[in-house]
Parts: sequence; structure tokens; C-alpha cells
Amino acid sequence: MTAASVPAAGPDTEYILPLRWAEDSGAEELADYISALASWTHVTVVDGSPAALFARHRALFPTSVRHLPPDAAGGGNGKVSAVLTAVRRSAAERLVIADDDVRYTREGLAAAFAALDDAELVRPQNYFTPLPWHARWDTSRTLINRAFGGDYPGTLAVRRSALMATDGYAGVLFENLELIRTITAAGGGEKQMPQLLVARRPPTGRHFLKQRVRQAYDDFAQPARLLAELALLPVLAALCTQRRVPRALGILALATTAVGIAESGRRRDGGTAVFPAHTALFAPLWVLERAVCVWLAVALRTAGGVPYAGVRIRTAAHSPSALRRRHGGKIQQAQGTKQNGTPHGS
Repeated sequence: MTAASVPAAGPDTEYILPLRWAEDSGAEELADYISALASWTHVTVVDGSPAALFARHRALFPTSVRHLPPDAAGGGNGKVSAVLTAVRRSAAERLVIADDDVRYTREGLAAAFAALDDAELVRPQNYFTPLPWHARWDTSRTLINRAFGGDYPGTLAVRRSALMATDGYAGVLFENLELIRTITAAGGGEKQMPQLLVARRPPTGRHFLKQRVRQAYDDFAQPARLLAELALLPVLAALCTQRRVPRALGILALATTAVGIAESGRRRDGGTAVFPAHTALFAPLWVLERAVCVWLAVALRTAGGVPYAGVRIRTAAHSPSALRRRHGGKIQQAQGTKQNGTPHGS
């Protein structure tokens, strides 16, 4: 890029998009989005698609976009390998990492970059648009997460220096939670921004169905939540043994509670602007789904983990305590080394 074409977001910013497609039905729409991104900031797409699709993407994407294959990975979550491929090559300090279905506006992207002024990691909030039936169903999960303190989006902003201080993060199943926990365990600050609403394209209905058990498996990284969800199916089974009136009242109470929790999440931090009221009504269906799928996830755990892109991943994410033992203080040490100009402790 010439000096005259430095992106408006600043020369120290970069957008990293890991990509791995087996088919290309949405390539033109993605290329249009990437073209817009490239006028706002530097963009790197790390593309693990088969050779023919890789070549087509290279032809579709603007020449200003850095488009490269991922470095060789040693197993685990290939998305993490793709992200770290870009991070190692980046010259920017402020990075936004986003899945291929995330769609920032220029203002939203600028806000994510700016939030890194006082944090090492920023967590926005995704919402689906458009809203086919399965996106409404999955939105109720987002609303419940918001009610209990925070959702996990498909995009994060992070300071490169903080991520390099930990030498990256592990290729586990729940990779965004692993990234958050790695940065905070190393001493970095996280800034949750549930009011920063970033659009996301929904998957196909078929892909949505394939994700149900895998998403439930993520709860092995959150033991308290896992135990609560494992209790759902026995509670529902006990209700089904009751007489008609107590059974109906019990099921109604559970459904009403689920909707109420989802609605409280919808109303937090400006959520009503992007989450229609009817999405909270899908919460009972999601609770029923999770009550079943979490037990299927237990079965996968005993079988060695979740099949993912040709491998089997057992670890959802490492615990905060394990990551603190591995990375505690690394960000402060790296900052001290940079300020002093000498290796820490020498």
C-alpha cells in the first residue's frame, strides 16, 4: 500500500480471517465484504481451502489483501493454526480476529480497534442477520448467555504483543474461550463490550443441526454450567412421571423461566436493537435441545472427543488455573523487556 492509501483505521490495525471451505456458494458475498474491509484496514485471509478453491478466492479477493495458506499444523483446531499464521506475519499491534460469517460495519470495526486502548482483549457481541428459523432458535442461546454475564462471539480484538507474549494459544475445540483465558491468565485485561453489536450470517439449517452436540461439548470447559445442564434431562424425566396437572404446571414453569431469562438478556446493553422479541420465545426449545445434547457430548467425551475437520479433539478449553500456571505474568514480563530493551531478569 502507498502512503496515500493507508486505511482509515490506522496502519497499526489488521483484520484476520481464517477460512476453510469445502464449497464456494458464498464466495462472491464474502469477497464483497473483504473488499470493503480492505478499504478500512489491512486484511489477512489465511485460507486452508482445497487448492482449486484457494485459487478462486485469490482471484476474487482484492490484491491489497494478504491471502496465504496456513502454516503446517500438528493437529487440533486448524482455525487456531490459521490465526497464528497471520499473527506471526503481522506488523500491526491491534488485531481483529473474525470467523468468515462475521460482518463488521466500518464504525463497529473502528470501535473494536479503539477499545484496545485500555485492554489487551475486547469481546464484542454477535447477532444473526437474517433470521431463518434455526438462527432464531440459536439466538435464544445467545440471549441466555447474555443474561448470565456474557456471550462468546465469533470475533475478538486482541493486542498482538499480548498474544505473542504467550506464544499463541492452544488448538482446542472452544478456541475463542481459550484465547480469552490465555490472555487474562497471562495478566492481560479483557474488556467485554456487549453493546458493540456485530452482525453474523447464519449457517445453513443442515450445518446448524450438525453443530448441536459440538456446541454442547464446549461446556466441558465450564464445569458449573455443565453440571447444571446435565441436571436438565433428569428433571424433565421426573416431570414426565407426574400426573397430568402437576406435569403441565411444571413444564410451564420451566418454559416460562427460560423465556424470562432470555428476555432479560435481550434487554441488556442495547440488545433490543438487534434481537427481536420473538427470539426469546425459542428459549424452551434450546433448553430441551441442550438437555439432550449435553448427554450426547458426554458420550463423545468417553469416546475420545469431538470429530473436527478430520481429527478428534478431546479438550474443550483449558481451565483458568492451568493457564495461569503456564502463562502467569508473561504479558508484564514482555512489556518490561520492551521498556528496558534487555531480556527480562538479565
